[in-house]
Amino acid sequence: MYRFLLSRQWVILTLLGLALIPTMIELGFWQFHRHEHKVAQNALIADNLDAKPVPVTELTSPGHTVPRADYWRTVTATGRFDPAHEVVVRRRTSSDDRIGYHVLIPLILKDGRAVIVNRGWIPAGDDQYAFPRIPATPKGEVTITGRLKADETAAASGIKDLRDLPPRQVMLINSEQQQELVGRTVLGGYIELTSPVPSGGSPQAVPTPDHSEIGPHMAYAVQWWLFVAAVPVGWLILVRNERRDRIAAAKKKADDEAAARSEPEPVPAGA
Repeated sequence: MYRFLLSRQWVILTLLGLALIPTMIELGFWQFHRHEHKVAQNALIADNLDAKPVPVTELTSPGHTVPRADYWRTVTATGRFDPAHEVVVRRRTSSDDRIGYHVLIPLILKDGRAVIVNRGWIPAGDDQYAFPRIPATPKGEVTITGRLKADETAAASGIKDLRDLPPRQVMLINSEQQQELVGRTVLGGYIELTSPVPSGGSPQAVPTPDHSEIGPHMAYAVQWWLFVAAVPVGWLILVRNERRDRIAAAKKKADDEAAARSEPEPVPAGA
């Protein structure tokens, strides 16, 4: 009664189920690894935010690529701002998803080198080709505190690095690009400013990275693995239903044939 499993329809259905099982197992592990990455990322952010502030020169230098282990480390720097080489980064969003700019300014250190500081977000004006009005920075020597970040690249960020932009406007926060504009040696990476807080709240500080949300990846992983268990169970249910229907159809056919044989022969007219 199971010979129907050798039919073309059932062979295709069985092969499809067998192909789905390893695929869904792999998708489950993919989501599980994403969950593990998110948990590790949250732990890294929390640890680095809680770490004791250190001078920025202890963690980076000219041409240095900031490693992920140092992302969001709290650093300090002392120097004077260089407003003549202040630029804005286009297409950046605020904490409430408004489009505007991030403001970058070099901080000239005592040894003559510079570090790029992201002062925060300002709204875009009506004329996006004009350099926006930016609140002034403190004059003279200042000590700042902020979070260390790695240089942005087009490959890593997905942001297209447009070149034909208005003066003093850029697409990426990149120390090598800024070094060309500033005309002096610049430390690798940049600082997201957290202190001092600007008077009037502008530029708006870049929000602290969220490290509490783990996302739905673990739930998705469990869901895929439940689908794996559902495939053979569903296949068995379909086989059982098919066998039951075939048995019922065969019984009905036998009953119909028996009833036909038991009916009396018709009597010819006039007999």
